Amino acid sequence: MLPMSASQQVTIGLAQIAPRLGDVAANLTCHLDYIDRARSQGVDLLIFPELSLTGYQVKDLVSDVACRPTPDDPIFGPLLAASRDLDLVVGFVEVDERWRFPNSAAYLSGGRVVHVHRKVYLPTYTLFDEGRYFAPGDTFRAFDTRLGRVGILICEDFWHMAPPYILWADGADILLLLSASPGRGLSRPGRLDSTRFVELMNQAYASALTDFVLHCNRVGYEDGINFWGGSHCFGPDGEMIAQAPYFEEALVTARLDLTELRRVRTRLPLLRDERPELTLRELQRIMQRKIQPN
Repeated sequence: MLPMSASQQVTIGLAQIAPRLGDVAANLTCHLDYIDRARSQGVDLLIFPELSLTGYQVKDLVSDVACRPTPDDPIFGPLLAASRDLDLVVGFVEVDERWRFPNSAAYLSGGRVVHVHRKVYLPTYTLFDEGRYFAPGDTFRAFDTRLGRVGILICEDFWHMAPPYILWADGADILLLLSASPGRGLSRPGRLDSTRFVELMNQAYASALTDFVLHCNRVGYEDGINFWGGSHCFGPDGEMIAQAPYFEEALVTARLDLTELRRVRTRLPLLRDERPELTLRELQRIMQRKIQPN
């Protein structure tokens, strides 16, 4: 976290864009345009959606659109240069040294890569087919930034209870969620089921973990699938701070007061009273029972 004498006011931006499927060059131009707009508004941290540099339904295009988050990469070079005066989070298809392709998100700051998260849970059901094309990640790690300690999750990672908990236990006070969440379900008139589910989940995590939760979702259409946007930010008390419109591109900014963490956690000391050693012991017991059933 920032020292207590430092500024506790942080301006974040949610770049709710509609990437062009497979057109990495055009998407880079879009990113740089949003970065310029965010810079003019005094944004400290600008967050893009899942696979923001490639589009979501890349499928067999993974090897064509993949890149490495290095200064000599033609896509990441300009992004790293742009991160010298504001922090960035971008979604991309990564290629590793053995030609595997994770669905990744990179945190850039000061002209360098601070952290890369590789999506662990790859949905392969109903309209999702990620397990066929992407290599899964295998870690959840919080990391330090100039704005505080942060954790990144990508879409399906957030719908499992363990990843947010692990990042919280690892010291993350700000959880960043990147998604390409499609619109699904109309059980309630005038509102998609998927929007209600995501917003309730994010509010619940913010409240239960007393963390800031920043969610950036994309918009637009790909292969008949609509992405609903609605990017938003919840405070550690579970109150919504800002929200983007549904179904349209937008740059939404919000001012976070990091002293809210102290106020909420003093009133509701869930973090103080948490017992991760008990959780670990009980999980080990459960796993042992599964390995050696009675």
